Amino acid sequence: MVVMSNTATIHNLFTGQALSSDKRVARDYQAKAIQSVRQAFMAGKRRVVLMLPTGAGKSFIAAKIIEAALARGSSVMFTVPRIALIDQTIEQFEREEIKHIGVIQATHPRTDWTAPVQIASVQSLDKRLLRQQPPALVIIDECHINSKVIPKMMELWPDARFIGLSATPWAKGMGLLWDDLQIGSTLTELIDAGTLSKFVAYAPSNPDLSTVKTVRGDYAEGDLEREMSKPAIVGSVVGTWLERGENRPTLCFAVNIAHSQVLREQFERAGVSAEHVDHQVDSVERRLIERRFRSGAVKIVCSVRTMTTGIDWPVSCIIDAAPTRSEMLHCQKIGRGLRVNPGTEDCVILDHAGNSLRLGLVTDIHHAELDETPANEKQPAKATEKLPKPCSVCEVLFLGLICPACGHERKPIPGIENVDGELVEIGKKRTHTMAEKQEFWSMALWLDDDRAKGGRLAKGLYKGKFGVWPQGLTHFRKYPDAAFWNYEKSSRIRYAKRMAKQQKM
Repeated sequence: MVVMSNTATIHNLFTGQALSSDKRVARDYQAKAIQSVRQAFMAGKRRVVLMLPTGAGKSFIAAKIIEAALARGSSVMFTVPRIALIDQTIEQFEREEIKHIGVIQATHPRTDWTAPVQIASVQSLDKRLLRQQPPALVIIDECHINSKVIPKMMELWPDARFIGLSATPWAKGMGLLWDDLQIGSTLTELIDAGTLSKFVAYAPSNPDLSTVKTVRGDYAEGDLEREMSKPAIVGSVVGTWLERGENRPTLCFAVNIAHSQVLREQFERAGVSAEHVDHQVDSVERRLIERRFRSGAVKIVCSVRTMTTGIDWPVSCIIDAAPTRSEMLHCQKIGRGLRVNPGTEDCVILDHAGNSLRLGLVTDIHHAELDETPANEKQPAKATEKLPKPCSVCEVLFLGLICPACGHERKPIPGIENVDGELVEIGKKRTHTMAEKQEFWSMALWLDDDRAKGGRLAKGLYKGKFGVWPQGLTHFRKYPDAAFWNYEKSSRIRYAKRMAKQQKM
């Protein structure tokens, strides 16, 4: 067993043999992230947290570190927070040609105590820790998730070095366990570089949580389900997606299983193919759902937290219908939609939970240090940051006076002095080309003819979609596609609600 104990071996841990030409090469920020951890170890740190946003390639970076460690004869332990992530991690490592892998998890078929790389679920490792040989390096995925086995490992294996990977290392007391934080890159940096997708966030509704209790720092699940399952909120979730979701592949986050099932049922009733996933759905069924999602047969997957970590699906719309007080959970959910995939280069966020209004946009949430609050003490109150507000015209969330999506200008409050500042761009409203406008107009004309509306319906739909009357377009007819039908259906829902409200008044 090789245990690192000097500066030379720390350096060797991160410098392996030259990569073969057919392997993926680390991007600049990934190489710098690996280098920052190496320098932290060189400076005497032994427990280093590496923060990288969701979608930055933490598994790839871990594979590169493991590859270099193996080249020098070092053994490595890699832990995952859930059993469901073990097989996925094996696939990711083997893709980088890390072959000799053992698994510590019940009776897993890949169990091999002689393998130099061991992948373990924290649950299984906790039961077998005393029998496990100390590795030279331990990499803990999602290290912000409290697991009692982590401090046990650090105590039992004092000569090992630890790397914690997380997009949100902001959990209470992390600084008491870990001794360094290295920020590999920020969300804004990766969005600006095109590594992650731009996004636009809408606040269609802001639920009243005044009667919702707080339990262990977050909203009580039962109270939340009662509030978020109200017909008006559920109807808003479905109607808003039909209007703004653009038929995109979507993850919908719910409060609990019952709430998720209600949302899935309502989407199905609206003619939208949807599935439900929770911790009870086994890996086989989850893979089948993923396959249907990737093929487009399923448009929306409703879930309860289980889809917040460890998935790499081509998502380009996030529906958040689960209020939380946790910045970590808020960022983990939105991060599921920020990967750049073919055909999903941007992301639409429909925040029905009010999390962006309450906690801020994910690009504005940042912590430069690990929290050092003891378990028996309350975390100090954070300084109040500027929070985004929805545009009164298009509902896009932004800071400042000029909406970056529609250009609407907020009127400053009388008596308040305005100070020039930098507007934070959260995403741009999709720019429609003349070809797209023509296609929509052709489909609107077809529907107008089919319903014998004499042109009124087509013009109304076009004006509602683009904000202007149709000009410079041909009158060619085209049968509507799925996205058009969704938009038309949402328009009828809005009209019906408006008429019902007027009748009630």
